[in-house]
Amino acid sequence: MNIAIFSDAYLDVTGGIVSSIEAQKEALEKAGHRVTVFSPGFPGRKREAGVVVVPICRHVRIEGIPLARNPRVVRRFVLQKFPDFKFDLVHVHYEAGCSLAGMRLARESGLPLVVTMHGREDAAVAANIPWPFRTLVGTLLNWFHSWYLPHTVTVPRDDYLANTLARAKMWTMMVNHVNYADLVLTPSQHFKHKLKHYGVTKPIEVLSNGIADALIPKKVTVKKWSSGQPLKIFWNSRVSREKRIMEFLRALKLVDFPYEMLVYGGGNELKKAQNFVRTNRLNVKFFGTMPRGEILRNLKQAQLSVLTAYNSENQSLVLLEARAFGVPMFICNPDMREVAGAGGYVFSDGPDAEAMAKALNNLARHPERIAKMSAQVIKNRGEVAQSKISKDLIRIYQEQIEKSVKKQER
Repeated sequence: MNIAIFSDAYLDVTGGIVSSIEAQKEALEKAGHRVTVFSPGFPGRKREAGVVVVPICRHVRIEGIPLARNPRVVRRFVLQKFPDFKFDLVHVHYEAGCSLAGMRLARESGLPLVVTMHGREDAAVAANIPWPFRTLVGTLLNWFHSWYLPHTVTVPRDDYLANTLARAKMWTMMVNHVNYADLVLTPSQHFKHKLKHYGVTKPIEVLSNGIADALIPKKVTVKKWSSGQPLKIFWNSRVSREKRIMEFLRALKLVDFPYEMLVYGGGNELKKAQNFVRTNRLNVKFFGTMPRGEILRNLKQAQLSVLTAYNSENQSLVLLEARAFGVPMFICNPDMREVAGAGGYVFSDGPDAEAMAKALNNLARHPERIAKMSAQVIKNRGEVAQSKISKDLIRIYQEQIEKSVKKQER
């Protein structure tokens, strides 16, 4: 197969979506398929084979990340490079300029279109945009999206997930985005249900993200913790508002046992978190953004991996990585229990600092739970390997291509 992947998050960016695409590309190529990734990125840098850098906005960045120009510009650029656009299938991983161009090209070329919905854009706007501007930003993003893809569904405000006008606008964008596809992929059952609830009519299949096989250790040992010894806590997410690191740091102020926390990643709350740690003399060390492989080598020493995002995650790479390394997880979002797997996590009954501190202090009274959880995680860690997950991805691609051929023959 000859696959075209479009994403607005891939080059010169770190994070779960990027790691997922990298792992998929590598696994597909190892299986003998051709993969071309289209993505914005800084020009002039050396790139791996099979990656095409699309035009970017010169003067607009979000936290330094390059942004693709509008879909019409990206579309013209791609057609200059690939005049016949001879691919078997288009797979899109995002909702901005580069991805929208890929979706239009798929339709114009009569190619099957698969869209993976990775993120909760409503939660991203709510967490990262100041309150007075959220409705404006949500409205503008929804409007921009509707220029390029038809919006046939309008999500009204409700008491569930679209409980503000800004969130309703973003759900409208997400639903209409995936309704343009032939098949929708989501990384979790709970997100599939949410998309259907808000009006997605296209077929949805749950397909987990995966960890590149080369990053998964061949052997891992059961993690253990003894009373009186510092608990080694590992943070491997963006240090940002939607990940809620500040709430977890406030929880650490309330614990009554020794710990050592290592924080890998950058984000819009890094300086605030560093100042809080310094002021309150918490045993937390920050290492900033690092190559994934180096971060995972340090994960081997962890006894508890932390994800405190609440009502914003669909499936976190952090939890998949912890499973791959046999590390128990700490979560406070009920949806993430599906991802963490039975028996391998500590669950906080609430998302606030007090509830998280209570769960941590209870763990400290039963330190033997770390070994029990680790052993449970190790039993199922092979499920997150990309080589295993790619078998289903290849099947999905082949099914969509066959359906497209039959449709054209009618």
